[in-house]
Amino acid sequence: MNLQALPIENFRKAMQREMRISNRCQAVTGSLTLEIDAKAKEMKKKGLDVVGFGAGEPDFDTPPHIRQAAKDALDQGMTRYTPASGLPELKKAICEKLLRDNGLAYTPQQIVVSNGAKHSLYNAFQALLNEGDEVIVPGPYWVSYPELVRMAGGVPVIVQAREENGFKLLPCEIESAVTERTRAIILNSPNNPNGYVYSRKELEDIGKLAIKHDLTIVSDEIYEYLVYDEAEHVSIASLSQEIQERTIVINGMSKAYAMTGWRIGYTASPLNVAKAMTNFQSHSTSCPNSIAQFAALCALSGPDDHLKSMVQEFDRRRKRIVELINATPGLSCIAPKGAFYVMMNISALFGKRISGTPIVDSMSFTQLLLEDSQVAVVPGIGFGADSFVRLSYATSMENIEKGLERISAFVQRLTD
Repeated sequence: MNLQALPIENFRKAMQREMRISNRCQAVTGSLTLEIDAKAKEMKKKGLDVVGFGAGEPDFDTPPHIRQAAKDALDQGMTRYTPASGLPELKKAICEKLLRDNGLAYTPQQIVVSNGAKHSLYNAFQALLNEGDEVIVPGPYWVSYPELVRMAGGVPVIVQAREENGFKLLPCEIESAVTERTRAIILNSPNNPNGYVYSRKELEDIGKLAIKHDLTIVSDEIYEYLVYDEAEHVSIASLSQEIQERTIVINGMSKAYAMTGWRIGYTASPLNVAKAMTNFQSHSTSCPNSIAQFAALCALSGPDDHLKSMVQEFDRRRKRIVELINATPGLSCIAPKGAFYVMMNISALFGKRISGTPIVDSMSFTQLLLEDSQVAVVPGIGFGADSFVRLSYATSMENIEKGLERISAFVQRLTD
């Protein structure tokens, strides 16, 4: 096209024309979690003292022996492609971990290593779903679950749990959402954003429902080691062979080993599913980062002293943030039993104003709090829970104290 030969009006139209975007891509929304985190970081770059409660990653450094393993891999030239589903020795180490920690027996052929647990979830839904298949998503939910289902052509069916039940779905609530199109149910315990941990009995009830209605269970267990108050993580796949055969276990290195940026996740699943995901991954991304895989191998086979101390510190912060929230009139929360998040109920503040501007939902609360008091939280609307905001206590005790002091002052200045 000769743009210079066009009349000026046609020239403008040609320059304004946008490339067509697919319907599937248009149906997917961006991550509110990452959006808020990015805005907080932008404010910090401008020199503002922002306290951020948005990040979903440990604020600890990756342990030295894991970092050293990556350096050694570089020095030894371990920088080439690996098999698409991961290093054989890493897959073997994952099998040993699953047997040791979860009582689950898998072969390396049933393990697929991917670019983070989010990529593992993506692969799982691509392997499971046809157009229009439904997936039960317990709400409040991690922001990416509905979008990952939509990206595979599926339909997320949100079933909202109640705060009075600890945000856990009752079996009858799950069963009421099952239709002839239901293909799977997502399970996330310990949970993001609620911090609940399902008991063995509760998992048994969900397993029975899955068997009754022939459902696949997608069990996201990325926070398995981050449990408190004597809570126990139980992998639902360990309850029986029949349940294991209909479960895809999702896990990874990000949370337990402070390896968020290394992007190593994995699935354990029936062999036919693992083969399908391997084929899909071989064409979409090929293998995960080779150096990060060697680091992950070291993490799984090395000492875990860092993990114990990290959990102890998270527990200390958890107790303090819950105490400070519940001491603030107008705010409340349930003490989480796992992960490093707390859902703060802000519904009592709806209708109140700051500098004449009303708080009407979680988004307006989040925006006003960030602009007025320079505190970043994540609006609950992103989790399907507009009466709440999520705070991560994967930050220092100093930030927790300072941030909650600002939140308390903000709430106290609200007017009717």
